[in-house]
Amino acid sequence: QVQLVESGGGLVQPGGSLRLSCAASGSIISIYTMSWYRQAPGKQRDLVASVTSLGITNYADSVKGRFTISRANAGKTVSLQMNSLKPEDTAVYYCNTRALSSATPVRDYWGQGTQVTVSS
Repeated sequence: QVQLVESGGGLVQPGGSLRLSCAASGSIISIYTMSWYRQAPGKQRDLVASVTSLGITNYADSVKGRFTISRANAGKTVSLQMNSLKPEDTAVYYCNTRALSSATPVRDYWGQGTQVTVSS
């Protein structure tokens, strides 16, 4: 199986910066995509940013130019650098990976979520 461990959430003022990190472990054969999603109270869970094993990145329009997703440790670690944070960025942020493990078909795995609060 695959486990995802997140870190870096917290409270920050508008215009500030925060860096989220996620590390994948377990019986991993291949990681195809690492992504960050977020979900605010009463709203659906939306994609924030993703990066594939080939290095292709994708960002939600609302975060382009402010957030940067990056990989390390042969794709098993993903970070989200968040700059110029706005109150509307407040949400629970979830790490996600689409991966193949030794015992299961390709599927999505989710981290536990980390709270990001942007307030003045």
